[in-house]
Amino acid sequence: MTTQADLDEVEVITRLLTQTSTWAVVGLSDNPRRAAFDVAAFLQRQGKRIIPVHPKARHTPFVVHGEAGVASLADIDEPVDVVDVFVRSELAGQIADEAIAIGAAAVWFQLGVIDAAAAARVRAAGMDMVVDRCPKIEWPRLG
Repeated sequence: MTTQADLDEVEVITRLLTQTSTWAVVGLSDNPRRAAFDVAAFLQRQGKRIIPVHPKARHTPFVVHGEAGVASLADIDEPVDVVDVFVRSELAGQIADEAIAIGAAAVWFQLGVIDAAAAARVRAAGMDMVVDRCPKIEWPRLG
């Protein structure tokens, strides 16, 4: 049985996939064996601009998929539509709080990234929130 929460989530996912352009991908490295690498490339193929966010960017010029990376969300100097989170669940709350602080429009926790308290803070801040989903998997469901 489909619940109102299910319908609301589908609406948020659809809006984020179709009406956004800039995605900060937290945890995106230049390692092609990591899921973030593949998902970020997929987002680019769908017309999204990605901003790699990884601590490596503190120490060296850091470029992934042709985009210059930054060490943290606070280092981004332009509006961000979606903060896509590829970190362990225990670190996700800090990233969610940083996304709120920079005024991002939405936070997307990838598959396996779950932090109910952080998700509640994001929603309380008036932002869209997706938990435990992957845009590459959700995209084909748009029809």
